[in-house]
Amino acid sequence: MSKLSTLTSADGTTIAYQKTGSGPAIIVISNVAEDHTGVAGIAEALSKDFTVISFDRRGRGASGDPQPYDPAREIDDIAALIEIAGGSAALTSGSGGCGLTLDAASALGDKITGLYLYEPPFIVDDSKPPAPADYVQHQSALVAAGKRSEAVEYFMTEMIGVPAEYIPAMKQDPSWDAMAAYAHTYAYDGQIMRGLQDGKPLPTDRWSIKAPIAVAVGGNGEPFIRTGAHALAAILPDVTVLTLADHDHSAFWMAPEPVADQARTFLLG
Repeated sequence: MSKLSTLTSADGTTIAYQKTGSGPAIIVISNVAEDHTGVAGIAEALSKDFTVISFDRRGRGASGDPQPYDPAREIDDIAALIEIAGGSAALTSGSGGCGLTLDAASALGDKITGLYLYEPPFIVDDSKPPAPADYVQHQSALVAAGKRSEAVEYFMTEMIGVPAEYIPAMKQDPSWDAMAAYAHTYAYDGQIMRGLQDGKPLPTDRWSIKAPIAVAVGGNGEPFIRTGAHALAAILPDVTVLTLADHDHSAFWMAPEPVADQARTFLLG
């Protein structure tokens, strides 16, 4: 992989990014607790047909992390990356990164050519327990107390629903320490996802997006994800719900080729 370039966002923060491939521009937005390396597979798969920009979101990797954190500044970062891309770009993300992707598309209007979202984890009914009401505060307190591993555990058990008995084995995997290093980002993404995982209908006044949007659901995914995808389709004008057969929530990371094929077909026709 080529080395990272940097830009200066509107508030003076350094944002590190990587540009690969050629063709229409697409920006890959990573998920909570990962930097640009977490989406390296999908970035590489898309680079056959797109100019791909992946980046370290603020608070991660080689990018800055000014305090207090403000989700709106992440949209500024994406706007700056779009300028690098030539003034317009498609956006793609998986799981929790989809909230920021939609917020950015709504704020940036005509600069966004299309969106491909993989399994946004919206909780819009009682088919899955909602996010804890005090999630952001609790995560912030754990990190402030230096309890980064506990912050990962809280995310895994309370937000993902991992059974507690699985946690000790998960802690033995090197990925646990990587997540703990980015434990502060759980509260960041919790702020962005606020109102999207409450077990209530999606807000109808949060997004105004004219660009075409694909919301892909794994054929082996959880039913609540499909329900959330159709809920998004009900409130925005140009949403297509797609199924990625024989895949689950991990596909954006673990099966980047079929995900990229589906994104390519939708975005390029």
